[in-house]
Amino acid sequence: MAAKKRPAAPKRPMSKPATIDAYLSKVTGARRAALDDLRALLRSLLPQAEECISYGLPGFRLDGRVVAGFAATTKGCSYYPFSGATLATLKAELRGYSQTSGALHFTPEDPLPRALVRKLVRTRIAEG
Repeated sequence: MAAKKRPAAPKRPMSKPATIDAYLSKVTGARRAALDDLRALLRSLLPQAEECISYGLPGFRLDGRVVAGFAATTKGCSYYPFSGATLATLKAELRGYSQTSGALHFTPEDPLPRALVRKLVRTRIAEG
């Protein structure tokens, strides 16, 4: 006689944060500190940008386009240019960093250098 399968428990919808503060309230420790620092840097580089949540990630919208964002990951943190071209354009400068086609990964112990973040933002804005 086959065992009866138990019905799957209903999945609770994951609530997406409405603000960057709400997103960061769920992040703790060194990852939180690293993302707070990155947020402050992005604010200084993009004073005209509006903070937003895009695709569930904290971002900065400038002239209607999201040009930078970040996230906490299980292994550390990620920077998102919200463009498929930015990381490829800066391929040589990003050598040594773990990445996907759309995200640049870093750890709180080894955050992205300010000059590199500045270059990422400028490159993304120049893409139009």
